[in-house]
Amino acid sequence: MPRTRVDTSAEIRAVAAELFARQGFEKTSLREVAERLGITKAALYYHFASKADLVRGIVQPLVDEVEALLAESGGSTAEQFLADYFDVVLRHRQVYVMVFRDIASLAQLDLMAQMLDWRDRTYQMLVGEDATPAQIAKATVAIGGLQDCALTEGPPENFRDAALAAAIAALRS
Repeated sequence: MPRTRVDTSAEIRAVAAELFARQGFEKTSLREVAERLGITKAALYYHFASKADLVRGIVQPLVDEVEALLAESGGSTAEQFLADYFDVVLRHRQVYVMVFRDIASLAQLDLMAQMLDWRDRTYQMLVGEDATPAQIAKATVAIGGLQDCALTEGPPENFRDAALAAAIAALRS
């Protein structure tokens, strides 16, 4: 039966992200991704030359959105930035799960350096360039806790406001 879907690249990214999040990067083969989609491995390679390229294709929308958020955050309050960041993490929940599940493998793709840069830029935005260790600790708790809450299973509306309030309280304490 011929495939009727139009955006094969998007389908490949979606299925691979699900499998990578569940099984890990190393334990998921491209053959498995292709079989799940009902396409040949050659068809998959037409869209993504390697597993690393496929992972980059999955992660790139998150990268683009975080970069845009950080670039636009200059005039934002900490509260608005944290709310916007929560929403970004929520939209890319599966990608975050995939990254955190298999962080060692993904470090080989140079994603970790970029994520560490995001952290540093986030700290500067939230607590300034000359932040004390105590301020950095508060920003770490605020961002990390907010991120963990966004990754929690269940409807986000059940905990979004509480997560934002807790992150702001951690930052301001």
